[in-house]
Order: sequence, then C-alpha cells, then structure tokens
Amino acid sequence: MEINEALIRQAIMEVLKNYSPVEAAVGGASYSSGKPASGAGSAATADVVLEEKGEAKAGPKDEVIVAVAPAFGAYQFKTIVGIPHGQVLREVLAGIEEEGLRARVVRFYHSSDIAAFTLAAAKLSGSGIAIGIQSRGTTIIHQKDLPQLSNLELFPQAPIIDLPTYRAIGKNAAKYAKNETPNPVPVKNDQMARPKYQAIAALLHIKETEHVDQNRKPVELAVRFK
Repeated sequence: MEINEALIRQAIMEVLKNYSPVEAAVGGASYSSGKPASGAGSAATADVVLEEKGEAKAGPKDEVIVAVAPAFGAYQFKTIVGIPHGQVLREVLAGIEEEGLRARVVRFYHSSDIAAFTLAAAKLSGSGIAIGIQSRGTTIIHQKDLPQLSNLELFPQAPIIDLPTYRAIGKNAAKYAKNETPNPVPVKNDQMARPKYQAIAALLHIKETEHVDQNRKPVELAVRFK
C-alpha cells in the first residue's frame, strides 16, 4: 500500500486527537502546502507579513540576526502549541531592542536543521550572534565561532516555550552581542512534552523540510505586524 502524507497525518491525528493544543497546531490555519502567504491573501492565517527584500548580506556590529526557517510565516503560521508566529517575532525583536541593539530578520532556505541555519546566520551577523527559530517554535542562540552542534543556549522543547521566554531569549542574545555573560534563560521542563508532541513535531518538521532549497541564498525580510 502506498503511504502518503494524508495517511500519515490521519494516523497522527487518530493517536493525538484527545490533545486539543496539538490539533490546533496541525489545523488548516497553521500550515499550508500551497503558495506562500503574502499581503492580504494571508490575512486569514498569519498575523505577520514577511516581505523579501533581497539577498541578505553581512550587517553592522550592533545587530542580532533572527534567522527563521524556510516555512516560518510563509507556509506555517503557528508554533506547535498554536502561538502565532507574529507574536513570537514581536517578543524576540522587542527583547533585542530593549538591550539597545538592532534586530534583522533573515530567512534561510538551505536547511531546516536549526543548528545549521542559525550558525550560518551568526556568521552573517555583524555581532556574530544569531537567534534561530523553526516554524514549530524550537529556538537556539548561536555564535559564529562555535561548532555547529555547540551553541550558547538551546530551547529544544518548543511546546513549553511561552512569549515571556521568547522575549528573554531576545534579550540574552543581545547581551551576548555586547560581550556580556548573561545567566541562561530559565526554562521549564516537562517530561511529558516529548511523548505527547513527538509525532506532530515530526510531521511539522517534514512540512518544513519540503521547502528547503539548498541552492537558494538567505533572504532579508521586512517585518510588518498586523
């Protein structure tokens, strides 16, 4: 029997149908396999418009790049627990700006692996510091001279990252960019998060990876909140 995405999704929903936050995350409003959202056409699903400005270049020393994955705000619009991407970006950017630094949002297409595209962002960032965010909400703070699998701070449990945490991540990244040594952002630990969300996390990652283009350069984005 041929196994396709619809069958996989149906099987996952059968297993997780009792978890309403999960159902919200995979609902039709959360991701789409069609054309990317832009302008008025995204009003029903997205609370932020990310407009491409051209290939991203190296920036000034007082910036932190916020690197977003290929589907973020274009094909997927909420985290795994239903937090709109616009709210996530608003908090991260506010945290950076509160520390007196500039924030620049760049989409990376060459990989859906958060360590890979965030390290690439850190090497592009004028300060050498970048924040990476996958569409499902997993987040990392990386530095340009660290190995790919090392990092400054990692937030792997996307289901337990809330808006105050995203803001704190932005603040800490800016502090690293200023050569400070902040205390790591405190995070909750939920041992049930992995078994509860593992299946839908896998599906969302598959959807993210569908939009990877290894030949496409990183693109700077203009951010407009609705």
